[in-house]
Amino acid sequence: MTRRKSSPGGRLLLGLTFLFLYLPIAVLIVFSFNSTKSRTIWTGFTFNWYHQLFSDGAILDSLYVTLLVAVLSAVIATIFGTLAAIGLFNMRRRWRNPLLTVNNIPMVNADIITGVSLSLLFVSAGALLRFNLGFGTLLLAHISFNLPYVILSVMPKLYQMDKNLMEAAQDLGCTWFGSMRKVLIPEIMPGILNGAIIAFTMSIDDFVISYFTAGSQVQTLSMTIYSMTRRRISPEINAISTLLFVAVLLCLLVINVREARQGKANKAGVKR
Repeated sequence: MTRRKSSPGGRLLLGLTFLFLYLPIAVLIVFSFNSTKSRTIWTGFTFNWYHQLFSDGAILDSLYVTLLVAVLSAVIATIFGTLAAIGLFNMRRRWRNPLLTVNNIPMVNADIITGVSLSLLFVSAGALLRFNLGFGTLLLAHISFNLPYVILSVMPKLYQMDKNLMEAAQDLGCTWFGSMRKVLIPEIMPGILNGAIIAFTMSIDDFVISYFTAGSQVQTLSMTIYSMTRRRISPEINAISTLLFVAVLLCLLVINVREARQGKANKAGVKR
């Protein structure tokens, strides 16, 4: 098959699209190293805003909350999402397909709808069980929107796995739990790791759902940035945004590199 060459107009449109999307981010990164507070005139290179950033107690506290929620939600969502994917895989198709459709709803749903819905749920439950919005509700919200991504990352690996491996392990004397630990989990581990990285990335980058479910006592880094922009525009915001962008970009690069390597390994296995 011959590949179609892209037209000059198509390449130009693609270039303009990327320029429109990433030029503002590039400007933000450049001016995070500006020696003055000017957002239009470059006056010199400095790391002063990064130094002030890591000297700000409120920002450090929100960074700690963000990383703690991201790690805990990614770990919990990965565990329960993997178990849910295994359960869905072993279901009959007439039950599995509707449940997978329900699983996809949080990913296509607008964040503000998910945030408001979870906020109403937590407020109603809190009135009955006597608890307020805080770290616990924030963590539960992050786990809830991370679960679908883990399930969708693990399911393809389950489909690719040889269904006879588990039965063969049990025929050779392995218990059901032992066959899961020694056969099933290693086979689907790439999907589990991808799901964990995606969950961590989604959690660390979230603002809308966190805003509606964190309450007034806890703030994530994105919420702190939002509150800073309402008070004043400081170059520290550029520095924080640069670090967040780099962190999310690195996570996405890891995911894409892993998927590319897995694709090559699968192709090599098919050829053999």
